[in-house]
This record gives sequence, structure tokens and C-alpha cells, in this order.
Amino acid sequence: METPSFKEDHISQIPALQLLIKMGYTYINQQEANEARGDKLSNVLLEEILRKQLHKINSVKVSSTKEVPFSDGNIENAIIALRDVPMVDGYLTTSQKIYELLTLGKSLEQIVDGDRKSFDVHYIDWKNPKNNVFHVTEEFNVLRSGRKDHYRPDIVLFVNGIPLAVIECKRPDIKEPLEQAISQQLRNQQDDGIRSLYAIAQLLLVLTVNEGSYATTGTEPKFWAKWKESFRSKKEEATFNGELFRLKNQALPKEVKGQMFVERFKYVKAHFEQLEGEEIQPTPQDAYLYNLCRPKRLLELAFDFILFDNGIKKVARYQQYFAIKKAMEQLTKLKNGKRQGGVVWHTQGSGKSLTMVLLAQAIALEPTIKNPKIILVTDRTDLDRQITGTFQKCGYDDVENAKTGSQLVELLENKNDAVVTTIINKFETAVKRINTPLESPNIFVLVDEGHRTQHGTFNIEMQKTLPNACFIAFTGTPLFKKDKNTLSKFGTIIDSYTVDQAVKDQSSSASAL
Repeated sequence: METPSFKEDHISQIPALQLLIKMGYTYINQQEANEARGDKLSNVLLEEILRKQLHKINSVKVSSTKEVPFSDGNIENAIIALRDVPMVDGYLTTSQKIYELLTLGKSLEQIVDGDRKSFDVHYIDWKNPKNNVFHVTEEFNVLRSGRKDHYRPDIVLFVNGIPLAVIECKRPDIKEPLEQAISQQLRNQQDDGIRSLYAIAQLLLVLTVNEGSYATTGTEPKFWAKWKESFRSKKEEATFNGELFRLKNQALPKEVKGQMFVERFKYVKAHFEQLEGEEIQPTPQDAYLYNLCRPKRLLELAFDFILFDNGIKKVARYQQYFAIKKAMEQLTKLKNGKRQGGVVWHTQGSGKSLTMVLLAQAIALEPTIKNPKIILVTDRTDLDRQITGTFQKCGYDDVENAKTGSQLVELLENKNDAVVTTIINKFETAVKRINTPLESPNIFVLVDEGHRTQHGTFNIEMQKTLPNACFIAFTGTPLFKKDKNTLSKFGTIIDSYTVDQAVKDQSSSASAL
């Protein structure tokens, strides 16, 4: 059946909305979205929804058996803290402050049993996605800064009334549709745009029916990325495709269709209703939405795979995401008192140094690993500030930088958990100075360009001194036969991202992350 017109609304936007609803988002129209934010078009929070959710997912834990609700005043203070973050320190600095609020929560004082104490209010239940509510709206009017007119992003996704994703849809037959959509997303982020929305948003998408791209706040056009889902087996891929096909061909509830098409021409509604009687294959746009925006994946990307690097906000590329998922699946399993390490082989320019940081964070956040000691070994000296900022949301106030071999020995022998950065020669010195082997399986050594160093006598020393430690080597250069033989002592190749793959992804500029 022919599309009713070549409007973006009909070709891309409506199908996107339909799939998002089927994935678990509740559709709200413009009027409902405006009412939820008190009819204040400068406000991007759906405060009515957020207020209800803050009461639902938060409580003050007095003891192991007693919990009391947060006061209404504290709930309002939490909303104000998120809504009124000043932009005086700059756009991305503000975005980082908001990100820390979203991931760490807001500390507020409350009197409980006569004592005034501080407790954290959390805006999103990151660990239990089902405790949150997910909404989608379209043509979301936001008042421009210093202006009386508005910008209207095509689609905005909300978690507990907080806008976490902004999507622009384009018709595929126009010239360079994705480039136009990216330009529109960047225009919206200018001084006279709607930065209040984008400072809170974590994921940005641009879509046509046939392709897509994604980024985060402040991302330059050349660093917008492609996403490719990775599968362990043909069966896993078939299951994935089957679920997407099922969702694509699932009928929308009658009341939802009534909401969505009430302001549209009748022939448009008739067209999409007729499509429900046909078998439709998912499009690349559908795959992008399913891969990046289904509720659990969106929360995961926002919490675990976004970081700030020297004032630049970054979201993981697909090869980084899947390398970390594979590594965590492998190293969380204990066998004979030891965890299996391995090699992450990602070609130069694919962001392997920051993959190390994201993996270290994932280890620190993993609840099944008690008191992990994570040592990041590199030949770079400029990662300390970046790593420290990343680990704040993991509950680590400080990341130790071992500047001498002796200091590293002390940190390794201390039984407390720790995140330590050091350079390779200091690590070699420390390993040789430890007299009594450290047998904990919760020591993780992440080595940059590991194949250059993990061989010969040093390899032997490491095995003796840290017999149960988990070693993950990161390399960006090809692994020759002798390298593979050496690194097999630490496990298998966990993940590979070759030059050919990078070229296919047009990722010559993938060093953005």
C-alpha cells in the first residue's frame, strides 16, 4: 500500500511513535504534555509525573525494618534542584551537573524520630527499570532562550517525567536527510535554542526509514555514530529479529490510536489502520529504536555508558558497549577460584582507552564482586582526571594515582577496595617488590597496549605475585602469532574490532570516545 504522503510525519515519525509505544512507552499528546508541566513551555520536566514517581521510588530507611516517606517539601526541593540548575558555568558543565544529579541523586535533610539526617532522593530507579514510568510525546514545544518563539523536537522520550532522549525524523528522499537532522539537533542546542531540554537529555537520535545515527549532548557532526547490534549466535540473532518483527506487527490499542490520530487527517489514520492487516518487515529505523531506546537499554546506556572527558560528553560506540558486556559476562564467573581474563583487540582510533575506563566502572558497579581492586595500567599520564570524574558515581570519592612502585605496593597489599591508576614501569616495579602473593580473585588489572608488556619474565612475575588476578589486555595493533600465544595465558580474545570494520563504519574519527 502506498504511503499517504511524503511528509516526515507519515513516513518516519508515526511509525517511530507506534514502535516506541509497543516497546513500553505511554503516549501523551501535546496538550497532556503541557498540562503535566504546568503549561509552562519553558519547563521541560513533566513535573506532575515526576512528583508522583519521586514519592513512589524513594523512602527514608530508618532501620532494616522501618522506612518512612520523604516529606512533600523534600520532594519539591528535589524537583527544584533538577529543574533550576543554572547555566552560568556553561552548557556542558551544566549538563554534567544534571547528569550527576540523575545518577547520584540529591542529598536532602529530613527529621526522622527527632534526628535531622541527610538522605538521598533518586530521580530514576536505575537498577529496577520496571519501577519507572516511560512516556513518549511528539512536537514537544519548548520556549527558546531569550525569545518568544519555540522549537519543537519531533519526539521526546521521558523517564519519570524527565526527558532522556530527543529524536528527529526526516523523510528519506530529501538531500542528506541525516545531516539535516543532525544540524537541527545542533541548532536546538545553541545559546538561543532550547538548551534546557538538551542539558537533561542523554541520548540524541536522527532517523530516516532507511538509516539512523546517534550521539549525546554537544556531539559534533563528525562524531555522530552508527549502531550495529552484536550477536553471539545465529539463534540469538533470530530471537532478536523475531521479537522486533512481533513488535512491528503488533496492533496498537484502540484508545492509543484515538489519541495519536485525533489531530491528523482521517486518511492518515485509515492508512495506518489498513497496514495493521498486512505483514510488515522492520526497517533500519525500527532497529535503531529497538536497539537504543527500548526502556532497559536506554537506562543502561544513560547510566553505564556515558561519561565526561575533559569537558566533552560522550556516549559509547557499539563496539565499546559489546566489548564491555562480553568482558563482564566472562569475568563475573569464578572457576577454581579465578576469573578468566583476556584481550580486547580494538583497532587504533576506536576509543580503547576509554573502553578501559568504562570497563573499570562496570567492574566497580557489579554487585557480585565484593571489594574489587582495579588497577589501570597505561603509558599515558593524562587519564587521572577523567577516571576520577567517571568513578564519582560509583561511590568512589578518590581514584588513587600510584606515582611510585612503593606506593603501588601499599595500595595492592591493602585489603580495601580501590581504583588505582599507574604507568607500566611502576607496575613492573611493584610486582617485583611484593613478597607474599596476593591471592584475591577480585584484583583486576587492565593493561593498555598489553601485548607489549605481558611477556617474558614480567609475565612470570605477574603470575607468581597475583596468581588469581584477572588480567584484561587492551590493544589497538594487530596480534601476531607470538602475541596470541602470550596473551592466551590470560584468556581468550574477548572482543575484536578490526580495521575493516572501522572502515565499514566510516569511523576514521571514532576517537571521539
